[in-house]
Amino acid sequence: MTKLPLLAGLLLAAPLFAFAQSSPSGANDAQLQKRVERVLTRTPLIDGHNDLPGAISMGFGNVGNIDLASDTTNLQGKTWGGGVGKVSLMTDLPRAHKGQLGAQFWSVFIPASITGPEAIKRTIEQIDVVRTMVDKYPKDLELAYTAADIERIHKAGRIASLIGVEGGHQIDNSMAALRAYYVLGARYMTLTHARTTDWADSATDAPKYHGLNEFGREVVREMNRLGMLVDISHVSPDTMRAALQVSQAPVIYSHSSARALDDHPRDVPDDVLALVKANHGVVMVNFLPSFISQTLFDWDAERAGAKAKFDTRYAGQPERAAKALAEWTQAHPAPQATLAQVADHIEHIRKVAGVESVGIGSDFDGIESTPVGLDGVDKYPALFVELARRGWSDDDLAALAGNNLLRAMRGAEAVAKRLQAAGQPSHATLTAAGEG
Repeated sequence: MTKLPLLAGLLLAAPLFAFAQSSPSGANDAQLQKRVERVLTRTPLIDGHNDLPGAISMGFGNVGNIDLASDTTNLQGKTWGGGVGKVSLMTDLPRAHKGQLGAQFWSVFIPASITGPEAIKRTIEQIDVVRTMVDKYPKDLELAYTAADIERIHKAGRIASLIGVEGGHQIDNSMAALRAYYVLGARYMTLTHARTTDWADSATDAPKYHGLNEFGREVVREMNRLGMLVDISHVSPDTMRAALQVSQAPVIYSHSSARALDDHPRDVPDDVLALVKANHGVVMVNFLPSFISQTLFDWDAERAGAKAKFDTRYAGQPERAAKALAEWTQAHPAPQATLAQVADHIEHIRKVAGVESVGIGSDFDGIESTPVGLDGVDKYPALFVELARRGWSDDDLAALAGNNLLRAMRGAEAVAKRLQAAGQPSHATLTAAGEG
């Protein structure tokens, strides 16, 4: 879940990106599209992060109040601003099948401000949303727990559905809660979200431990023992390095991009990409425009500065402040991010970490805007066509689509089997680790 200030609707309804009609190999788009279709028919396209469960809870209350078998681009529900109005989702089952989605990690997100026992309750409720959604559409969805499950479900023509817990705050510093989430189906946990936890530094908060403290390292070890993928999206670079040092299994970034192309704190620095290569991990590239466009990220910062200026200048006069900001935005329109820029991030990660270390982590329905040409789950093939046009082979495209993530999962499963045979579950506590 990536919730950033609304860009005044400027990016929400972007037109389909216009592609060139030739590739280095001389193939035209129709030929490239057929190639991509063949690749995604035999290889499950695995998206590392989709926030539809949270969007359902926020906008519609529960799964019973929305029909995912129909178009979800024009619904009445609760909006991001808290009112009731038009809600346009990026995900529904017809579009997912059109986009050849093979497997999806559904995020079970709760805000980082929610901690303690309430965090566990809310997380279980979000897990229930996923499981209820899967039960409601058995012809389209099936829960998956292993790499083999993903392959089997994809071959059957359904979308393999997995669960990702999007923040270490959601376990309330409890190894028992971590294990319970695994039993309920969670196959990754993001170590932090927007705030630093009691044991790990976030990318978007003040550092406290310069990585992981001892309890945090023990969390990573227990995730290895369970076979739960360690997700280091949202964490600081020091936390990334610490997790990569501790983990015996491949780690993932469920939804992050390359910092060399966009100096956003949520993106991955090149020195860490080299460590991911050595770990045999996977960076699943995020589609959020400000994570892939440096120009747009800079614009976001400028707009935030303008808002702060107007809020100060017109203190106690919110209408005047809002009018001034609207005039500034009209005079300084937001730049648009594009599908081609997403492809640039994928290619940069390939260059630094190898083709075996890159995947797809859209963040659909956790973001308020998308790049031009990637406005929903039906558009994945267009991204693969762009890469094929740039010279990617079928094997390379299959690696990006899902083979890399399948390899990482199998690696985590093998490490778990070994660790479970050698030791007992962790009963570490924050206090016992000397950090309570």
